Amino acid sequence: MVWKVCCIYGTGIVSIVLLITGIALVLTQVFQNALYSRIKQEIILKNGTEAFEAWENPPPPIYMQFYFFNLTNPLEVLKGENPAVEEMGPYTYREYRPMENVRFSENGTEVTSINPKTYVFVPEMSKGTEDDLIRTANIPAMTVMEKFKTHAIISKLISDYMRSSGEGLFVTRSVREMLWGYVDGLLFALRTFLPDLDPNFGLLYKKNGTSDGEYVVLSGEKNYKDFARIVEWDGKRSLDWWSTNTSNMINGTNAAYFHPLITNNETLYIFISDICRSLYAQFEKDVTVRGVPGFRFVIPKDVFANATENPANAGFCVPPGNCLGSGLLDVRVCKQGAPIIMSSPHFYQADKKYIDDIHGMHPNAEEHETVLDINPLTGILLRATNRIQTNVLVEKIDTFSSQTQNVKTLVLPVMYLNESMLIDEASASRVRSVVNQGNVVINIPFIIIALGILLGIVFMLLMCKNHRPEASASERQPLLQPS
Repeated sequence: MVWKVCCIYGTGIVSIVLLITGIALVLTQVFQNALYSRIKQEIILKNGTEAFEAWENPPPPIYMQFYFFNLTNPLEVLKGENPAVEEMGPYTYREYRPMENVRFSENGTEVTSINPKTYVFVPEMSKGTEDDLIRTANIPAMTVMEKFKTHAIISKLISDYMRSSGEGLFVTRSVREMLWGYVDGLLFALRTFLPDLDPNFGLLYKKNGTSDGEYVVLSGEKNYKDFARIVEWDGKRSLDWWSTNTSNMINGTNAAYFHPLITNNETLYIFISDICRSLYAQFEKDVTVRGVPGFRFVIPKDVFANATENPANAGFCVPPGNCLGSGLLDVRVCKQGAPIIMSSPHFYQADKKYIDDIHGMHPNAEEHETVLDINPLTGILLRATNRIQTNVLVEKIDTFSSQTQNVKTLVLPVMYLNESMLIDEASASRVRSVVNQGNVVINIPFIIIALGILLGIVFMLLMCKNHRPEASASERQPLLQPS
């Protein structure tokens, strides 16, 4: 009898101990802190870590898709009508971007490398071939006209040459030429006076198999939030194109890597050299990619809003006060004076004026928004779509009246790209394993509490059974006695 009572009360004591222990572990977050500490130690750029191997040679395939806007009414545009364009593409390329010339600082806190990108055409994922012809803005000619429009004699000589050679405001070239380059007749002719001038032009000229500059990033060894954060690009700790120190800051990563333990209330910063500035992304919603939980971050409208809507963007107006409408970024200062304007595809999130100016614009979030789906525990990118559009500023130039005629001042879309990646199944499986193990570790205190509650229920049942009154001898007698 004594042992029975001891077992009952022992069950109660164990239940209380388990409950106290579990609650204490929840409040102190011992297991969660242990898990996070281990993740912080493993996700750093250091030889031998999985994080470094994935950073050096990204396993998921990356694809670059180009969509061109073919101008269908060039003569009418010169007379002052709005342009009409038809979208052509995608022209899809497989992108290879390994890190090369990797060097560690002596204390291991900084990593220097270059990131050459190579593009290989993928016909089966394309709608058309590289030989497709595109009629679009003559960007070399527009750049030359803009540069010399205030020089009366030079502009007349250039205008006469353009007239005699058939050069105009628009040009027809193949997809291959528009992307990777061709010898431009006007630029070639100008070499007579400017021998150092490169006569070649292409939207991605000299960008296939080459790097955009040397990067210095933090390894994350001192602070996990500094993982892969860029501190220097192309020898610069800050940019020098824009008019404020804030606008010239190089912030964040290159959008391919992020620090672990991301929360849904933080802002992620990204530096993109192609548009000459840093951006930021904010949390939108929870997602699941290949069975892996993730946070979706998107580029908010404020990033490209004009200075009236977002005063922090005043520094991107160069010269100061020279601001375009919302949704556009004038990058002439970093594109050798070419009248290049960047935006989201189809002027998504831009002022309605730019959409209405061009027949054929159909902006929507699903097709034209930049999206980053990130696993918050590891910081691993699960899915991404980087979408950006290249436009040109078209305007009438009096000294080049033969070429510009009565054209309206407007922003003409030329091409937009969609750089996308989706985590491969092998990588997703590894991330799922880490996430599942993490969930088990984090939930250990709750498992202990559940066991405590279960034993508490068993204890109460045993107590009730043990204290049930026993029947007397008379009560145990049968109701009916045999006769």
